Formats: sequence, structure tokens, C-alpha cells
Amino acid sequence: MALTQQRKQELISGYQVHETDTGSADVQIAMLTDRINRLSQHLQANKKDHSSRRGLLKMIGQRKRLLAYIQAGSQEKYKAIIGRLGIRG
Repeated sequence: MALTQQRKQELISGYQVHETDTGSADVQIAMLTDRINRLSQHLQANKKDHSSRRGLLKMIGQRKRLLAYIQAGSQEKYKAIIGRLGIRG
């Protein structure tokens, strides 16, 4: 399920680094996390939807790479973003 324009704007305004930021790693991770959460709920109801499961795994891999990029730059920023999003315990 795609993000609505309103939800996308909420995520961008909540995670942007500066006022014109729409594509930083923080924003991308927030959008991916929202899509992953929605797709996980879909897959709990539709267990045999294997094509959506493949898409979910691709999104999880992309988020993992973006988180590794942030972690390499700043450990504090990494901990802050995973804490805000509630991922990785």
C-alpha cells in the first residue's frame, strides 16, 4: 500500500534535517519504516501473498543499508533515529 500524500508530508516534516529537505537518509528511513509496518500488517492477513513478501524484504534491505550509512557517520544520530522509530529494540 502506497503512502498517501498527507502521510508523506507528515513524515517529511517530522524527520527533515532542514526546511527544504525531502530526501535525506532520515526521511527515507522514516518512509520505509511506515511502508514496512503497513505491509507487515497486510501480510499477517494474507499469508500467501509472496510477491508482497518479496517487496517487504527488499524494503527491509534498503532500510538496513540506509541505517548502516547513518551509523557510519554518527553513532548518536543512529541511536536517535532507531529510538524515534522504535526499531531494533
